[in-house]
Amino acid sequence: MTDSGDFDAAWLPGTAFRAVGARRSLVRSGPDPLTDTVRGELADACARFGGEVVRDGGAAEFVLEVTGGSPDDESYTLRRADGITSLTAPSGRGLLYGLFHVVRLGEGAFSGDLAPRTQRPALATRMLDHWDNVAVHPVMGQVERGYAGGSLFWSDGEARGDLGRVRAYGRLLAACGINAVAVNNVNVHATEARLLTDRIGDVAAIAGALRPYGIRTHLSVSFAAPMLLGGPDTADPLDPAVRDWWARATARVYEAVPDFGGYVVKADSEGRPGPFAYGRSHADGANMLAEALEPHGGTVHWRAFVYDHRQDWRDRSTDRARAAYDHFTPLDGEFADNAVLQVKHGPMDFQVREPVSPLIGAMPDTRLAVELQVTQEYTGQQKHVCWLGPMWSEVLRFRPDGEVPVGRLADGLVAVSNAGDDRFWTGHPLAQANLYTFGRLAWDPAADPRAVLDEWIALTHPDAPDRLAGGLHAILDGSWRTYEKYTAPLGVGFMVQPGHHYGPGVDGYEYSPWGTYHFADRDGVGVDRSVATGTGFAGQYAEPWAKLYESPGTCPDELLLFFHHVPYGHVLHSGKTVIQHIYDTHFEGVEEAEEARRVWAGLSDLVEPERHARVAERFAEQLRGAREWRDQINSYFLRKSGVPDAHGRTIH
Repeated sequence: MTDSGDFDAAWLPGTAFRAVGARRSLVRSGPDPLTDTVRGELADACARFGGEVVRDGGAAEFVLEVTGGSPDDESYTLRRADGITSLTAPSGRGLLYGLFHVVRLGEGAFSGDLAPRTQRPALATRMLDHWDNVAVHPVMGQVERGYAGGSLFWSDGEARGDLGRVRAYGRLLAACGINAVAVNNVNVHATEARLLTDRIGDVAAIAGALRPYGIRTHLSVSFAAPMLLGGPDTADPLDPAVRDWWARATARVYEAVPDFGGYVVKADSEGRPGPFAYGRSHADGANMLAEALEPHGGTVHWRAFVYDHRQDWRDRSTDRARAAYDHFTPLDGEFADNAVLQVKHGPMDFQVREPVSPLIGAMPDTRLAVELQVTQEYTGQQKHVCWLGPMWSEVLRFRPDGEVPVGRLADGLVAVSNAGDDRFWTGHPLAQANLYTFGRLAWDPAADPRAVLDEWIALTHPDAPDRLAGGLHAILDGSWRTYEKYTAPLGVGFMVQPGHHYGPGVDGYEYSPWGTYHFADRDGVGVDRSVATGTGFAGQYAEPWAKLYESPGTCPDELLLFFHHVPYGHVLHSGKTVIQHIYDTHFEGVEEAEEARRVWAGLSDLVEPERHARVAERFAEQLRGAREWRDQINSYFLRKSGVPDAHGRTIH
């Protein structure tokens, strides 16, 4: 199930197109680049499976038609009656998404009758941010937090010459509903800053490779770009010369890339330049860029990941979790219409368990995009199986006001990509499921993630026997909770090795300036974020959540140590003490990882050898890592608490 080239076909193997490729198809449309893409997909499938793309007037079993409307309308309508399957859409963009929907349905799209059903994405922006560096960074390498080889776009300081794989990437993304990509790291270094000006041709070439599949290209830019690139010697967003520089630079970008999507900005965060240097607000900074983009229809995504990364660990009143809310809620209503505040889904940093950020839902007059992390920085770095669909679904279904879910409050869904130039795209072949699931949940945040996983399995392994599909579900369905069990407990987070963030380092960040503490001592563990006695973070939530999180007696077990410092003997809602929960879950997590490895080994006769070997290799590392996590965490808390395991198991 691999492509004839040097990369995996992922969820678009040729056999997935059997149903459409065996039919006589007719495409009705005026000139439209995306409709041309649809015709090409059909022609390739028909050449493989014996069907035919007929001219207008010829008999056809599958009729595809662009009815006319906004070129940005992504909806489509599918129906079947009198032996003809009809797909209509206002634009070629919608027709492309509709074609991939028919591919997912397979023979189901060509049997019986189908009542007309219109589908459209719930979120207009469904974007991947690539943390790719043009020049290899001395610490972060070619891809920051990348676990799948090098960059798809850049190599050793230059744009890749052959962009065929970039086009294939765009095809994979369109097939799961993604429509935008930012092609460089939000930490913009000197070489990357020049993509905005004298190297915009490189961006245009990448945009050209992605365009046939409806993927709009975005660019991460430095707030200090005028100073870095020969403009004014200031980046003050209220300085007319600075505003003029951005207006002219942006106009040149659109000359090179007419359908350019806009800018992504990390400012006044972890040492990146921003408006604070000039006594200006984040709204001032974002609106300057929005003003430059507005005549061209572009958008600025302004990241809300702003906090004190030089915190004094002795000061318990300073709480990194509070930072985004404190910085941005006073600015609600001050951002331009084409400025989007990009908010991480949790208040910290993509941990295996966090509460949903209270900033989501707290800014009704500001456009928000929710940011997820598909690349598994804190969830096993694509060496461990950790399917994140259930986590993301919990976030998107969370109702900050008790009524409207996050998936309906957001204007867009953005994620840090996990793809690279590895043969299997994501390093770990099973991590492809995360990329696919992100796209499908961005299209429909209310979708059942397990049904999405069914789609991914069926597409990646067409005609998979029940044993293979069942085995993949057995491995993936509970993998997020398995990873949570053998890593940091009860929402406390961050017990990782500093810098690279892989593997256990219980006190790795405990006395650091990064604000990521667990405060374990001989009496207990956890961070008091209550209003009554702690940092007050729980009070940033609306009801009913503020009341729920305020008390250890009502706080959900899985978030207890995020919100409260409690004794080791504190009894959870499960009936276990905190210390026994730590011991039990860490032993259980290793056992579950061992069972997943055993299941995978039993599928060797159903999976192509190279794919099976790659996953088996990763399972060996996962099991080693899970045991190390178990032993370090359990030993640490035994030594802190002095409380033995009730079951007498070996703790070192």
